[in-house]
Amino acid sequence: MTAYTTIDSPLGELLLVGEEGREGVTLTSLSMPGQKNAPAVRPDWLHDPDCFADVIRQLQAYFAGELTEFDIAFTEGGTDFQRLVWHALEAIPYGTSTTYGRLAEQLGMPRERVQALGAAIGANPLLLVRPCHRVIGADGTMRGYAGGVERKVQLLTHEGALQPTLV
Repeated sequence: MTAYTTIDSPLGELLLVGEEGREGVTLTSLSMPGQKNAPAVRPDWLHDPDCFADVIRQLQAYFAGELTEFDIAFTEGGTDFQRLVWHALEAIPYGTSTTYGRLAEQLGMPRERVQALGAAIGANPLLLVRPCHRVIGADGTMRGYAGGVERKVQLLTHEGALQPTLV
């Protein structure tokens, strides 16, 4: 059974989707309003905030600055290539960032595969939990975040990887 709930966050309302099982819920998607390729709630999904209690607790602790690493059961999903890239994302520590080029190099990919790497990062269905926001351009520019570049900046600032801009 597919379950879902929404929670308010500093990024806007987050949609949590998961599969319910004996051990609780396994997260399949965490998305934001306006996100590219975000799922839409379907009529056959069960609205069940209770089954997401631990996920919600961890997200609230993250936004409160009390949690730097998630311990959430989630589905792998994706192709072999996407899973390879997504596992590399999971290894990027809180409060740091890396570039698309460095990530490609770390995975032993030739330079011409950086675009495919970016596409795999963009297909990540688990924003925040799988920290794709920690990958930036080689020149330090923010680009390519499914939740929007402004949210990428907000997350990296929250984690201390960027200094807040004064206006």
